[in-house]
Amino acid sequence: MQTQAIASQWAIDLAHSEINFKVKHLMISTVTGKFTDFTATVESENDDFQDAFISFEAQTASVTTGNEHRDEHLRSADFFDAEQHPVMGFASTSFRQIKGNAYELNGNLTIRGVTQPVQLAVEYNGTHKDPWGSIKAGFELSGKINRTDFGLKWNAITEAGGLTVSEEVKIEAFIELTKQA
Repeated sequence: MQTQAIASQWAIDLAHSEINFKVKHLMISTVTGKFTDFTATVESENDDFQDAFISFEAQTASVTTGNEHRDEHLRSADFFDAEQHPVMGFASTSFRQIKGNAYELNGNLTIRGVTQPVQLAVEYNGTHKDPWGSIKAGFELSGKINRTDFGLKWNAITEAGGLTVSEEVKIEAFIELTKQA
């Protein structure tokens, strides 16, 4: 009888993780924002996380940039439409080691009910046991998306003819996972 490998279950440590984005304003400065209410899980059959399945969800109403007026605009129908689309999500289709601690994460990102494939670069920072006996793993993710591909199309043209908000959005995530018993 052949036994099937049991996947390791990992949950995000919210106290030690961040999901951030950066976007150009007036094409001359960068505004940084983040989501404060999110969850993520990872299932892996390998200690090196090769071919792990990763899922993520964020509450769109939790977006914050440090400016309440801008945050309200981001939650509106012009951008995330948090009332109609309260959750954005990601589900991986592949996670593979490129070389050393460099990985490539591919998956489907859903924002405003629109799902598009995305690719993120991942740095695996290692796995350690914390002082309380929990096994932790750390990752840094980065990538870019075009926000208009997901229906976030609001923009205004400046007096000089430029865009108020860039279409390109940089994504950065700093993730600490805890292995579940």
